Amino acid sequence: MRLVSLFRVFIPLMMLVAISVPPKSADAAEVVGFSDARFRAGTIVIKNSEKRLYLVLGANRAIRYRVAVGKRQKSWTGQAFITAKYVKPDWAPSDEVRRDFPHLPTVIRGGAPNNPMGVAAMTLSNGNYAIHGTNRPGSIGRAVSYGCIRMANHDIEDLFQRVTVRTPVVALP
Repeated sequence: MRLVSLFRVFIPLMMLVAISVPPKSADAAEVVGFSDARFRAGTIVIKNSEKRLYLVLGANRAIRYRVAVGKRQKSWTGQAFITAKYVKPDWAPSDEVRRDFPHLPTVIRGGAPNNPMGVAAMTLSNGNYAIHGTNRPGSIGRAVSYGCIRMANHDIEDLFQRVTVRTPVVALP
């Protein structure tokens, strides 16, 4: 009799726990297999066609993040490295962006809700590009930027803590 009573309490309790634990988001960073021997541990690999960024861990593993990449004719491929890291950086639109959007202010202060850099940014050695957060999370997984790599703010915070200035970055088609 006691066993039946225990199950009457235990089963509903387990069902409540199961439905209250949120499922893993499809957007969450995850450790995945990564066996491309061209890249050593600590390298950031951006696969534009996948709209994914990989931080190579070694031992055939990497952390995979969903990203937004450059739109047609704006994405880049090649090699670079991180030149600097910023928390809540100011943003000044490039000349190209200003031509397309002349109404933009000269500078948008870091932390402002309309700042497209999000909570953090890491500048790259290949020009006006950065890996940064975003104030437009719906853009993640799309080809929409002027060449920068956009990440969900929680993902850029994670990556920011894992890499340093001079970390190599490789962007593939």
